[in-house]
Amino acid sequence: MVAARITVNGKETPIAPASPHTTVLDFLRERGLTGTKEGCAEGECGACSVLVARTGVDKPTDWVAVNACLVPAASLDGQEIVTSEGLATAGEPGTPPALHPVQEEMAVRGGSQCGYCTPGFVCSMAAEYYRPDRCAHAEPAGGGDAGHAPADAEHGPNGFDLHALSGNLCRCTGYRPIRDAAFAVGTPAAEDPLAQRREQPAPAPVATEYAQGDAVLLRKNTLAETLQLLRERPDAVVVAGSTDWGVEVNIRSRRADCVVAVDRLPELRELHVGSGTVEIGAALTLSEIERRLDGAVPLLAELFPQFASRLIRNGATLGGNLGTGSPIGDSPPVLLALDASLVLADADGEREVPLADYFTGYRQSVRRPGELIRAVRIPLPLSPLVGFHKIAKRRFDDISSVAVAFALDVADGVVRTARIGLGGVAATPVRARAVEAALEGEPWTAAAVEAAAGILRAQGTPMNDHRASADYRSAMLGQSLLKLYARTTEAVPS
Repeated sequence: MVAARITVNGKETPIAPASPHTTVLDFLRERGLTGTKEGCAEGECGACSVLVARTGVDKPTDWVAVNACLVPAASLDGQEIVTSEGLATAGEPGTPPALHPVQEEMAVRGGSQCGYCTPGFVCSMAAEYYRPDRCAHAEPAGGGDAGHAPADAEHGPNGFDLHALSGNLCRCTGYRPIRDAAFAVGTPAAEDPLAQRREQPAPAPVATEYAQGDAVLLRKNTLAETLQLLRERPDAVVVAGSTDWGVEVNIRSRRADCVVAVDRLPELRELHVGSGTVEIGAALTLSEIERRLDGAVPLLAELFPQFASRLIRNGATLGGNLGTGSPIGDSPPVLLALDASLVLADADGEREVPLADYFTGYRQSVRRPGELIRAVRIPLPLSPLVGFHKIAKRRFDDISSVAVAFALDVADGVVRTARIGLGGVAATPVRARAVEAALEGEPWTAAAVEAAAGILRAQGTPMNDHRASADYRSAMLGQSLLKLYARTTEAVPS
């Protein structure tokens, strides 16, 4: 087997002697690439972000920004990354490298203050700079130049989406000049090597067996091989984007004798929209799902912008979010409202389990040892009246205090069907079945909704913690249904 290596800034670099738990961040810094910084070690500040070449949606390759502090270096065996140092272009011998256009704009517009966060911002900004479908507006709104005339508060006249920078934290509060830099960048030049790189296929996944000491990270070529491995090693930790496991390694110093990477398995990366179901592979990242569905499942489209940050969504998967069994994960309430089921696979075959029957206790489920989530299935047709309400202390990039998802079918002023998923109010994500029953068959009126909201306030067993009190959580449950009614009454036939 070929020695594990990563192509870093165009140069193949062996992963050894790093341990299987060494993050990409530490791997890079140990090799002198200290532009990549550690700020939080949890994927919340973005100081560590780097670019990874991944299979593209609109082109053969997309440059995707990820948190290097969370990803095991060994999981990128055979892959290709670019750091903030690699963005600059080498000049003539004896001269400094030429700044990348993103770096140039950050410098001239004062986007770098203490400089600690700058490399991470630059890498996230570069990922958006190279987004193939980013298009400049014909005329900047309100006149003026591209650096100071955004088309709206979150999108520049150059097509730059500021949400691409979510998950990057500037402790000096220098966001205005950073935004100015983002809205000033142009389009990549034809001779730009990273732009040209998009036209070639991304590196194919490679089988990996990386061992140091008593620990090993494994990646198999196929799902069948992986399931056989999990039968032999039921103690193995399964990772995809590692956005959860990476925190366990960094903050809680957890280690595993065997880690199995499934993020590149083709069988877990399929997405099909059929006549009766939407099937989403468990290892597709949330960003990939968002772009490929392109709004086809409106409730998911409401979820994605509120799920952590773009940096996290570039690595996080539905399989991982469901596999952890967290009662405050954002995807379970939405998928419960969509009446989704999970396809669970092991070496003996597959079975389909309704998500409403999947969770059995705090971080516990019906998933057996050696079994993993292959796909999520959403039945069609979809309910037309939907809403996802995430109650948190911050508008974006925060953990839910309460999450509520609605999917209702209202026809001729009567609620035909209702599905409501809740998170953050019990030991598991739950369906609000009593509220569903109270709504179905009733008129979609203020009186009926108020009565159902009273039932919703009593759902679950909310607790007091540092995020919210039990009383607040209960109040928000009822308020969420009233909010849905207030926002959608005019659009629903009466």
